[in-house]
Amino acid sequence: MSDEPGTTDTPAGSTGGTPSGPRPEPLRFFGTSWVNHGNGYAARRAGVAVGSLAAAVASALVLRFAYQGLQIADTGSFVTVLVVAMFAICSALAFRNTWDSFGARPDPDRQASLRGLLAIGFVGSLLAYFFRSLIEAPGEKLHREEYEKAREEHDRRSVRRTGNPSKKRRRK
Repeated sequence: MSDEPGTTDTPAGSTGGTPSGPRPEPLRFFGTSWVNHGNGYAARRAGVAVGSLAAAVASALVLRFAYQGLQIADTGSFVTVLVVAMFAICSALAFRNTWDSFGARPDPDRQASLRGLLAIGFVGSLLAYFFRSLIEAPGEKLHREEYEKAREEHDRRSVRRTGNPSKKRRRK
C-alpha cells in the first residue's frame, strides 16, 4: 500500500487482483453488502428498520408536544386544524416521494423544489424508510437493476474482443 489513502502500489493499467468492470454503488447504512447480502446485511436491515421506526415515533412525539403548545397558546381551532392538516399532507407527500425514489432516480430539480415540503413531512419519509427496510435495503432494487445492467454491458463489451488483433491470422 502507498502512503496516500485509497491508493495501492500497483501500477496504472494493471489489474492488481481487483475485478474489472463496474463496481456497485454503496447504499447508506449498507455499503455494498446489498450485492450478495453478506457482511451483516440482515442485521443492518433490522437495525435500519428499528432505527427509522424509533425516529418516526420520536418525531411524532415532538409533533404532539407542538400540538399541545398550540392548545396551551389558545391560538384557536382554525390555526390548529391548519397546522395538523399541513403536517398530515406534507407527511403523505414525503412518504410518496421517498417511496418512489427507491424505485427510480428522482429529478434533482424537482427534489430541490420540494425540499421544504419534504422537511415538514419528515415523519412520512421516516415511515417510508421503515416500510421499505422490511422488504429490502432502501434503494436496493434500483441499484441492483443499474448494477446488473452495467455488468451485462461490460460483459458484452469484454467478450467481443479476445486476444491481440495484430496477431490475428490472415486468410489466404
